[in-house]
Amino acid sequence: MGSEECNLHIFFFPFLAHGHMIPTVDMAKLFASRGAKATIITTPINEPFIFKTIEKAKTHGKGSIHIKTVEFRPVDFGLPEGCDNVDFIRSSDKIPLFFEATRFLQEPFERLLIQHNPDCVVSDMFYPWTTDSAAKFGIPRIMFHGTNFFFMCVSESTRLYEPHKNVSSDSEYFVIPNLPDEIKMTRMQMPPFALHNEGKGTHPIAKLSKEAIESEKKSYGTVVNSFYELEKDYADHFRNVLGRKAWHIGPLFLINKDDTQDKAQRRKDASIDENECLKWLDTKKPNSIVYVCFGSIANFPDSQLRDIAIGLEASGQHFIWVVKKSKEDGDEWLPEGFEKRMEGKGLIIRGWAPQVLILEHQAIGAFVTHCGWNSTLEAVTAGVPMVTWPIAAEQFYNEKLVTEILKIGVPVGAKKWLRLIGDTVKWEAVEKGVKKIMVGEEAEEMRNKAKVLSQLAKSAVEKGGSSYSDLDALIVELASHKH
Repeated sequence: MGSEECNLHIFFFPFLAHGHMIPTVDMAKLFASRGAKATIITTPINEPFIFKTIEKAKTHGKGSIHIKTVEFRPVDFGLPEGCDNVDFIRSSDKIPLFFEATRFLQEPFERLLIQHNPDCVVSDMFYPWTTDSAAKFGIPRIMFHGTNFFFMCVSESTRLYEPHKNVSSDSEYFVIPNLPDEIKMTRMQMPPFALHNEGKGTHPIAKLSKEAIESEKKSYGTVVNSFYELEKDYADHFRNVLGRKAWHIGPLFLINKDDTQDKAQRRKDASIDENECLKWLDTKKPNSIVYVCFGSIANFPDSQLRDIAIGLEASGQHFIWVVKKSKEDGDEWLPEGFEKRMEGKGLIIRGWAPQVLILEHQAIGAFVTHCGWNSTLEAVTAGVPMVTWPIAAEQFYNEKLVTEILKIGVPVGAKKWLRLIGDTVKWEAVEKGVKKIMVGEEAEEMRNKAKVLSQLAKSAVEKGGSSYSDLDALIVELASHKH
């Protein structure tokens, strides 16, 4: 039976954060386009965001796509009423509470399994309990990691060999063993919970991380939002050396490649009309604009925003800069007269931006990014080199992939993992990083490499491409499991 005749029913259960929901919803659309019935599980407050992104997909493709909700009461755990998304949390000490609270989604989720009896559950790594829930009813659970093979390999080797214990200071580099390349990290770049030896400490996210590793081993396999040509050594290492079952089926967002509205709105409603933004870019020369954006969670202090502004101005490059500040917040964070001096040279977008459309525009020459995997993959697919500015999560690992393995980026010099606020980077480093990525022979080399990867990314999802074929193989395998 070929994947074109797919009649599977699959549950997709994303973690409650936009960076996790967006690729999971794209994955549901992808399976529906191959004939599957896709059901996305979320909470009532997140339902409207997901509904808007699947509206068109419901009437296209061979399969169907639906939403089911599960009750979630974060207020019971000391979180604000209606706080159904980790992106809404602005206090670091509340984030572990949020992760704890999501464990109570298990009971309503199991009720849905009983009612609908899907053929497979694809759930986020942060829901390790879904492996046991699915097993109760004889349903295979596939884990969605939300990141790449490189990170999964590096973090597993760090966990197994604990090289960070062999150095005498947090700033001393150590080599992570048993990998295809020599990868060096410092303890400062690692998430604090990883230093607790994956759950032997008391950190709640360390405990969750340990559970996620154990649940992955018991899961049917892992789906990865990546493509083989991007990190083939690490895809092979993950499967052949670590012995894990995995399918690369990305870049997932390319399921929306013919839908301009979806591209514009994939991260909530943009704060600027995409036509206004694209018209501004149309007036610029190819590869002449630096796009600056740090994702949905980073919350830089005013002093850091001021240094970014000074650095951008000193670089002499034209830019689009996305800032999570509204007009009501005032302009104290900007150097005096900055917007007037930058008129025609710089566009500040306050709030959300149509990122995919911006990155795809020929005027964009580089991307200053926090190295979240969604943003990194969007840049790779658009053929845009990066200035890497990791903040937290797995972003320091992604920086290594971009700058050392793919060689399509330069680090800005952030050295320390700090949730929400990031490490302090001075304006001189911003100026230097932007100039290095935009001007000179090295910049041209990185841009050429990025353009090659862009073509490979697009080919991967076409019929016969590596991601298309891996998805085929997964659908056929699930169908044979069903029968």
